Amino acid sequence: MTAVGIEPRATGDNAAIRPFHVDIPDEALEDLRRRIADARLPSKELVVDRSQGVQLATVQALAHYWLNEYDWRRCEARVNALPQFKTEIDGEEVHFIHVRSRREDALPLIVTHGWPGSVIELVETVGPLTDPTAHGASAEDAFHLVLPSLPGYGFSAAPAELGWNAARFAEVWAKLMSRLGYTRYVAQGGDVGAIVTDAMGRQAPEGLIGIHTNLFVPGSAGFPKNTEEERAAVEQDATSRATGFGYFIEQATRP
Repeated sequence: MTAVGIEPRATGDNAAIRPFHVDIPDEALEDLRRRIADARLPSKELVVDRSQGVQLATVQALAHYWLNEYDWRRCEARVNALPQFKTEIDGEEVHFIHVRSRREDALPLIVTHGWPGSVIELVETVGPLTDPTAHGASAEDAFHLVLPSLPGYGFSAAPAELGWNAARFAEVWAKLMSRLGYTRYVAQGGDVGAIVTDAMGRQAPEGLIGIHTNLFVPGSAGFPKNTEEERAAVEQDATSRATGFGYFIEQATRP
């Protein structure tokens, strides 16, 4: 992976933008492995499906993978191959990856990760979005890419006060893009990132010309059912809420 144009653009307070490098101590990795190895697993379920929860074999396979196969140093090297920075906005330390395309007139794009994820889930998008011609797309599809870590996630600091909701995150992202010198840009997000991106669209900060989400934030209440495609979307949403929404309800009511 090759990062291009790694110098951050910034306005008057560019000194507030500092380079950042991930370096997790070996002791922390060993502690994690030790805790995985010492975990007390439940007894085997009495059914052949997931009606009693995650199957024991699945948990064992996951534990084996994280204990013996996952290579954090490899992941760390991939992240460190990209230009990363930290800056303080509204009293909080915000981490972000900033990769400028070789195409100077590329459209700036800020992408927000989801829960319980991090910017690591977005690393694979860097190449195609900043250097599309190398991936079979048109040069006009290039973006200057900003990938921030939500406060409390990844390498951003945890909020030290209440009130850090999606609307607050959206305000901070607008300030970040302004600090980087971007006066015309777009935003994208999924999961929690979609909620933040939707909030950006509603706040309509100066310079934001469009948003894209891969989660329908308003929900399907009142969604039209005039076409076969619309009816299929409503049916899919109902199925999702009936069989795949438990995690959301749990985190919303019993986090």
